[in-house]
Amino acid sequence: MQSQLFELVCLVLIILALVMLARRLRVAYPIVLVLGGLGLSFTAGFANIAIDPDLVFYLFLPPLLYEAAWQTSWKEFWRWRRIITGFAFPIVILTSCVVAVVSQALIPGFTLALGFLLGGIISPPDAISATTIMRQVKVPKVLVSVIEGESLLNDASSLIVLRFALAAVLTGQFHLGEATTSFFLVIVLGTLIGLLVGLVFYAIHRWLPTTPSIEIVLTLVTPYCMYFAAEHFHYSGVLAVVSGGLLLSSRRDTLLSSQSRLQAFNVWAVLSFVLNGLVFLLIGLQLPIITAQLGSISLSSAIGYGLLISLALIVTRLLFALGTAQFTRLASHFITVADPNPGWKAPLIVGWAGMRGVVSLAAALSVPLLTPAGQPFPYRNLILFVTFVVILVTLVFQGLTLPWLIRKLQPQDHNATLSEPEQERVIQQQLTRQALQFVEERFGPDGAANDYLHNLRARLQLDMTIYGQEHAADSAPAENELTRFQRLYVELLAGQRQLLHALNQQPDYDEELIRKYLSLTDLEELKLREKLPQAADAP
Repeated sequence: MQSQLFELVCLVLIILALVMLARRLRVAYPIVLVLGGLGLSFTAGFANIAIDPDLVFYLFLPPLLYEAAWQTSWKEFWRWRRIITGFAFPIVILTSCVVAVVSQALIPGFTLALGFLLGGIISPPDAISATTIMRQVKVPKVLVSVIEGESLLNDASSLIVLRFALAAVLTGQFHLGEATTSFFLVIVLGTLIGLLVGLVFYAIHRWLPTTPSIEIVLTLVTPYCMYFAAEHFHYSGVLAVVSGGLLLSSRRDTLLSSQSRLQAFNVWAVLSFVLNGLVFLLIGLQLPIITAQLGSISLSSAIGYGLLISLALIVTRLLFALGTAQFTRLASHFITVADPNPGWKAPLIVGWAGMRGVVSLAAALSVPLLTPAGQPFPYRNLILFVTFVVILVTLVFQGLTLPWLIRKLQPQDHNATLSEPEQERVIQQQLTRQALQFVEERFGPDGAANDYLHNLRARLQLDMTIYGQEHAADSAPAENELTRFQRLYVELLAGQRQLLHALNQQPDYDEELIRKYLSLTDLEELKLREKLPQAADAP
């Protein structure tokens, strides 16, 4: 136990070092983590670390799915629902069919059922690496929304395909009608279980005497309850977590107190960062173990199979993405669509952002070693190796070239009427104007005699002046009054921190109160830096 804990601590420290290296190189950290894991796999201390599929499915996957659902905009998800469901369900089934045909033609003795099994394993893209890259490059918000929405659903569809393909391989029988009925049953009931469990936790948050600490622990437990409940009845645990997470996320303002929301955001940000870091590092560490299990199949042949199947995956997704754009343009003549003219640049980028991740590797590892008859599962080791090659090729090759493709194409966001800075400025002005109107209507002339209300009104009026000047500040190359105000404010906050630390050295002041005001100062600086980015470089 002590050695395993020490090993885990070392892995976390390595993750931090690799992520800092990725930031220095301006490369998405999942790529650096996988390559770093590959390098570590050749060292004696990390050569035998294997991924347990149950660890991925039951420990890592529920919180990562829940965090993704919590951060997903339901408005954007519903707006692009047709595109998202198209990538999440039809393309997974189509990809599985293509992989089945290609692998049967390429690999001697490989059956169509084994091909569907491999297709179900490697069909779902991983959104973490794609969205990490897209946030480093200027890209329309719709592309990020589509890829994030797709990632919430495609794991479920691929695991369902995997389940039926595995049953076909083990039993030698496949009934299309029964499989189709079971497919929809697994989807619908998994979703309903997630919504039901979500409602139970919503009632706990709303009507029981919770505290911020209790509420945060409840959010950590919720995805596991959703996932385990659905999997217990052999329905989709992934869809249970996604549906329940979207439900609770849409009710976050009544679900959690303001303090709980702030604290939970920080807790979940750290948790998802560590889990994602471990996942990508562990992918790279699997190379020696997977290679050693190839047996009689030559390494060069296995690499060739993996490269050709990777090419088939990339081409299939690209063709589907471009075909979806044409279908959307045609459908716009008959129904209302979110974007009647998607063009070809955005679909090409979405098609190229098809990197595979740990769910595929865990699915491959979950294939049993033996059949019910006690025979070795056919081609299990080759399936595992091909999956690893597909992950490596798509994650590294597509991941490194995706930023170049985005910069080359420079896709335009034709759906947004206002740019993000303009939207933010309008929101700030509207909020301040509403606050001023409320003060005037509620207190009127009587507020003039109240020093507190007078100061509040003066501050709101100052905010209105600042927001009105921001547009000029965005385009002015030289330092203007607003910029000087920002730098002065940051220096003012730094001076207040120094004063608080000096007061803390005196025995008359309670350190907890000092920390309270230090936190308030941090919040004030955070508001300033988010609202006025040019203050970020201020001392």
